[in-house]
Amino acid sequence: MVKVISGFYVSVQDLGRFAYRSIGVPISGVMDLYSAKLANILLNNQENDAVLEITFGASKLEFDCDCTICITGADFSAQIDNKLIPINSAIQLKKGSMLSFGKRIYGVRTYLAITEGFQTKNVLGSRSMYKGITPNSIIKKGTVLPIAPHQKIRSTSFSSVKINHAHFNSELIACYEGPEFDLLSETQKKQLFDTLFTISSDNSRMGYKLEEPIENSFPSMLTSAVLPGTVQLTPSGKLIVLMKDCQATGGYPRVLQITENAMSQLGQKTTGDQFHFTRVSY
Repeated sequence: MVKVISGFYVSVQDLGRFAYRSIGVPISGVMDLYSAKLANILLNNQENDAVLEITFGASKLEFDCDCTICITGADFSAQIDNKLIPINSAIQLKKGSMLSFGKRIYGVRTYLAITEGFQTKNVLGSRSMYKGITPNSIIKKGTVLPIAPHQKIRSTSFSSVKINHAHFNSELIACYEGPEFDLLSETQKKQLFDTLFTISSDNSRMGYKLEEPIENSFPSMLTSAVLPGTVQLTPSGKLIVLMKDCQATGGYPRVLQITENAMSQLGQKTTGDQFHFTRVSY
């Protein structure tokens, strides 16, 4: 078992649930697919094994058995029993080990994988937490998380993976044209790709609202299907980038669609971070 001693915004996530959007169930899943998959790969897990998504560090976890873990994504100076450990590498732990986080180096969301993944309840084909589908959307202090029985320390090479830091600090977010893109004026299109956008304080796993407005003269439109990565243009001219916990439908023009890799990059950004949209072809 793994006990959550403290945590600011910690949740269990896997790749998400995909078969229930027709009844309004969000996809959910990890915000940074690249980092979460890497953690499972380094442990020889299945890529859909559940991990912990730890936002802004500030968490402490206790392990009640010998096990092997891997930490990827944001670097918040991870420590075992107050000693710094490397990330992007398999780490062997002894029973009673305490994992904590400290100073932020880069990124926003850290991923903790353990051998065979966290064994919380599977609901509608996924262990991803989402309020209304699972009892809670975040893990409460004192929660004990089940893991696979008979955990053993795996033999490892102690090698680590060198990551591409552009994943965390690039100011370019790749996107496709959205369904309503062609309804934009040339001026609006130019604004979309020339503006350096700032993520507002109104950001969460549901969506990121951007500070800088775009001229908007769209008439009202019928509610239509949306996906994580859909960029909506609101009546006020503000853009909203829908993230993993977004709704299944929306009534605002869908002017852009973020690529899957750019979604992972955006998942490592937060309030005040800036970026440009850059257009790619289908």
